[in-house]
Amino acid sequence: MTTRPLFPRVALIGLGLIGSSIARGVKTLGLAGELVVHDASVDVRKRVTEIGFADRVAETAADCVRDADIVVACVPVGAYGSVAEQIAPHLKHGAIVSDVGSVKATVLKDMGAHLPDHVDFIPAHPVAGTEHSGPDAGFAELFVNRWCILTPSETASPEGVEKLKAFWEGLGANVEILDSDFHGLAVEDRGKSLPEWCRPVVIGDDVLIGSNVRIMKGVTIGNG
Repeated sequence: MTTRPLFPRVALIGLGLIGSSIARGVKTLGLAGELVVHDASVDVRKRVTEIGFADRVAETAADCVRDADIVVACVPVGAYGSVAEQIAPHLKHGAIVSDVGSVKATVLKDMGAHLPDHVDFIPAHPVAGTEHSGPDAGFAELFVNRWCILTPSETASPEGVEKLKAFWEGLGANVEILDSDFHGLAVEDRGKSLPEWCRPVVIGDDVLIGSNVRIMKGVTIGNG
């Protein structure tokens, strides 16, 4: 456990495999002073309350993100725009807003259209997953020794990027920073067209992840 939380308040939206694993890691490792979570499903919110891996389960996304220092959306790619629209008016100045989806250009466009200028928007792609889903499927060690790729928006501050990098490293991940187009190319062809020196960044854990191309393309990663 860390001796001091990295963030006073962490907010997570979406509590499938990835979201619930982040939540468990945050609590187990003491990365947040307070962890507030939300899921669009009433049943999932009820189950998370029963499991107890968050300090508070918010009824709405807007309530979840109020006063949060970092907000991580862990929802299907098609839902990011809607989530950004819901939370935008309630984000505090200087907050870090991130995601876990694999299609970074889409996330940058869909979320960026709604997020205010006073937040640090830094998309991320943790290359980790299992065949299971839902709030019961998560575990704190999911990201240990896995890659997490950050693709900061053009307006993201260096300080915000470093803080998000520290967050994922706190969860046990190896972190690299790419631009969204470079990341998209890497995911699409599993790194084959990239220079040899950077292939381990993208596919270094491929043996552990498995040979299923769907995982690298985000069908099972970052969508719950």
